[in-house]
Amino acid sequence: MSDTGVDAGKRRFLTLATSVVGGIGAAFWAIPFVASWRPSAKAKAAGAPIAADISSLKDGELMTVAWRGKPVWIVKRSQEMLDNLAKVTPEELQDPQSEDKQQPDYIVPATRSQEKRPEVLVMVGSCTHLGCSPLFRPEQNAPDIDKNWHGGFFCPCHGSRFDLAGRVYKNVPAPMNLKVP
Repeated sequence: MSDTGVDAGKRRFLTLATSVVGGIGAAFWAIPFVASWRPSAKAKAAGAPIAADISSLKDGELMTVAWRGKPVWIVKRSQEMLDNLAKVTPEELQDPQSEDKQQPDYIVPATRSQEKRPEVLVMVGSCTHLGCSPLFRPEQNAPDIDKNWHGGFFCPCHGSRFDLAGRVYKNVPAPMNLKVP
């Protein structure tokens, strides 16, 4: 068979036109497919940073805000509260240096806050045992909790205790410190 009578230019044009149309069709299919892998607006909003105005927060007060569907506590600790942290000995705590990595790297383990603002504590308000919401009990000497209580958080569900930095005491149901977001 011979190629006489075949228009090679027309054949090249038809091959090129078919390839271009096929490429455009593939792009129209691929763009929505790849876009479906992106997180939805609802998912983006759930993980987005939040802003909280703490300028009116007084020493010793707790503010609760919602983040990712969880309560987040912001506590402005007084100097007395910070001094009480030193009264809690490492022997009383399960993880005194916060080695379980439940906070960002810029957090100081002893206060579980930023070095520049040790009076501001931010943490997720859910007990690490079963997710109950502990009570903020900043007062000292609360005999209903512990005779050596220096203030902190008490979970009424199963009796877990945390100091004013969210570090968990030994011999309580909670396995880890409260999480710093």
